[in-house]
Amino acid sequence: RLYDGSIFVYSPSPATKLLCDLARELSERAFYPHDPRDAQHSLSVDEYVAILSKLKPQFIHHPECRQLIQAILRDVGCNLEETYFDLPRLRTATHGGYLTSGIAYAFKPHRDLWYSTPRCQINWWLPVYPLESENSMAFHMNYWDRPVKNSSSEFNYQDWNRNGRKAATQQVATDQRKQSEALEQLDLNPELRVIPEPGGLIMFSAAHLHSTVPNTSGRTRFSIDFRTVHTAELIDNEGAPNIDSASTGTTIRDYVKGTDFSLVPENIRSRYEFRPPTEDELPPQLRSR
Repeated sequence: RLYDGSIFVYSPSPATKLLCDLARELSERAFYPHDPRDAQHSLSVDEYVAILSKLKPQFIHHPECRQLIQAILRDVGCNLEETYFDLPRLRTATHGGYLTSGIAYAFKPHRDLWYSTPRCQINWWLPVYPLESENSMAFHMNYWDRPVKNSSSEFNYQDWNRNGRKAATQQVATDQRKQSEALEQLDLNPELRVIPEPGGLIMFSAAHLHSTVPNTSGRTRFSIDFRTVHTAELIDNEGAPNIDSASTGTTIRDYVKGTDFSLVPENIRSRYEFRPPTEDELPPQLRSR
């Protein structure tokens, strides 16, 4: 059903609540004495970027994150021997266009498939604080089976890791990095905005066209997302239909096994990559230290 366009929504679980607790604890410590949701009204953009540039990697690399994602997947019923996940990201969407580029990039309508993902990738998204329609994300359901002219042919994931990702903190006023985006006028209405409570999960295919809602709520939105793939579907290249992506490279080395956090086996990785990536082409969390 996910690969046919269905979206699943789950109530908070003990594990998702703990993951949100961790994100709030780190965020509130980083922005102290300000409430993280209101800090943009008291800090310059440069000060804000400096805080996020430390906070976001701190969350990704926190030793509890992998264990909590493992617990979330187990609670939902995933077979951890067959499921691989990437490390969770802490996202921010500021009010009123205060910061929409670089480290707080506001995603335009896109499919994750435009960013070199396998067809079987499933996205998991959850709000850290109470969410409103005015600071959520939107699904553009009319485009599930409707191709969009886009620039994905210019996107290569290994190049992104080598150059684009590390330049995030320098992209403040505008974002000059090459990212996949629509190259035609889109009719985004009607759109679907799902509003779970903190820790509630939204689960959807990487093939869905979705975007960051322009935040007019008065407060910054904090959310967490991560992605999963399944061994058998990777082997057989199964998943949602790819109707318009021409991106190159692959995210295959981002995922770690649900049991022991090992990489996707080499015999499967080789189906997706023409050559092993160099050290600086790997995602930051998997590079040698």
